[in-house]
Amino acid sequence: MLQAIDLTKRYAEVQALAGFSLEVAAGEIAGLVGHNGAGKTTFVEMVSGLLRPDGGVVLVDGRPPGQSRDRIGVSPQHIALYRSITVREHLRLYGKLAGLRGAALRREIDDLSGALRLTGFLDRPAGLLSGGQQRRAQAATALIHRPTLLLLDEPTAGADPDTRQALLDVVRQRADDGAAVVYTTHYLNELTELRATIAVAAKGRVIARGSSAQLLDGLPGEVRVSAADGPVQVSTNDLTSTLLEVLRTVRRPVDSVELHPPTLDDLYRSLAAADVH
Repeated sequence: MLQAIDLTKRYAEVQALAGFSLEVAAGEIAGLVGHNGAGKTTFVEMVSGLLRPDGGVVLVDGRPPGQSRDRIGVSPQHIALYRSITVREHLRLYGKLAGLRGAALRREIDDLSGALRLTGFLDRPAGLLSGGQQRRAQAATALIHRPTLLLLDEPTAGADPDTRQALLDVVRQRADDGAAVVYTTHYLNELTELRATIAVAAKGRVIARGSSAQLLDGLPGEVRVSAADGPVQVSTNDLTSTLLEVLRTVRRPVDSVELHPPTLDDLYRSLAAADVH
């Protein structure tokens, strides 16, 4: 569905993208993570057609972004709603721009309003919405025409728990229905919930790509034992064997035992540290 090959982009002295490559299949959610300045937003803007690469190729279902606008839905990092018009008017506008009309458009508005919990403020101007409501309305403008490629740039930044869960549920459902999704976030637990594959970006390129299981394989976890003679913490690649060894050495009664497998946070820290060096 999405092919981005060896993309480059420079702004004066800043190399925003430096050989950025990423492919996302239909039905896949690709979680794109990285520090600010890693190139994530530049990449999203390039795939959406807002920016042209200095080098490299972007194809959406075999066509360049300029020829695939009806297949792409974009929810940008910063809120981009018209403050004076209602949520319903936003959805009608974006739906019509994608070719929806009449009963089909009304049906999509009704379905999406229910899924994203927009019903109670559909006829309220966007400028009067709370931050979480604006996040949901912003995402709805990207989803209204059921695009085959979704680009969601920090869609839950600053959102309340209800907003976050509503968005995650809809994104997962759209992927299950066959959409390819690029989902940039700093909330790595969301990628676990979405069952996303992972792409780690640093310095304008992807430095690691795969499933969570593939990327976490070989990373150490941690055994934590709390006993009367003090706590014990051991970093290890074999949690069970290490726990047994620790328990053999502890001479006082054990109060608690915790096994912590490696997480996506551990993965990102290890990759980012390695890339710096």
